[in-house]
Amino acid sequence: MERFEKIRKTRLLQIPFIKKPLLFIYDGFWNILAHCMSDETYIKFIYKKRFHKDLDLQQPKSFNEKLNWLKLNDRNPLYATLADKYAVKEYVAKLIGAEYVVPNYGVWDRFEDIDFEKLPDQFVFKATGDSSGVIICRDKSTFDKKAAAKKIKQSLERNYYYKTREWAYKNIHPRIIADMLLDEHTGKELQDYKFWCFNGEPKIMYITNKGKHISENFYDMDFNILDIDHGFPRIKPEFEKPKDFETMKRLAATLSKGIRFVRIDFFYVNNKIYFGEFTFYDWGGLRPFAKEETDIKLGSFIDIQ
Repeated sequence: MERFEKIRKTRLLQIPFIKKPLLFIYDGFWNILAHCMSDETYIKFIYKKRFHKDLDLQQPKSFNEKLNWLKLNDRNPLYATLADKYAVKEYVAKLIGAEYVVPNYGVWDRFEDIDFEKLPDQFVFKATGDSSGVIICRDKSTFDKKAAAKKIKQSLERNYYYKTREWAYKNIHPRIIADMLLDEHTGKELQDYKFWCFNGEPKIMYITNKGKHISENFYDMDFNILDIDHGFPRIKPEFEKPKDFETMKRLAATLSKGIRFVRIDFFYVNNKIYFGEFTFYDWGGLRPFAKEETDIKLGSFIDIQ
């Protein structure tokens, strides 16, 4: 495997007309190989690549080890519904109230089926089983439908499960949804409030900007600053505690009840809380912390007995 990884670093790849074909061959080979591996073999392989050590699935101790253990051993069928960006709306509305759900304008199997005349001037496109493939329309009159169609079709064809074996994504029916665009009209990026919840108890929250440059500021449940470095810079000055922080905590506790670990995301726009998503394996269980002791301490919160 290391031999193929070195392909990316060879000087040959710096030649423009050779770079793309070689990467295409490499990616094609890797995709075939990844699909042939069992979940456990693949997870162990990518874990070792990222952490430079073996993954202990017999006695996992760290946060990342346990997230990968959960991929293989906690396969509640409900998780597929909760990971589906459309199906989860009904679930959340019943559990905490429809007022916390981002309004939806439609759901389609194919991009060609979308009737743009029925959509508002601003909206957001997403694929129900993908991640990071959001398409934002701020002005329907100038919206590039051709580019959007290309991107959304790629999202529909991509089964996110195969990337890091995040089991919850495997059996999601790929569809397109159009949601209301959340915008404070300040020109600034939205903040995403992400709660790490353990068996229904929110213990840690981090705020990240939804933009090109990712940042993570970690806080405890009293909004005290936590010294957790997950590999992204911390924004200064620190964020102010949201007026409805206690409500977010309560909602996160309700939504995460009975789940060993899940990240519950919220947006806070114009003093209103909107549910974001359920994430069962934060960063795929493949993002090292700056301090190994942080990984171990956080891992102690996840009960796998």
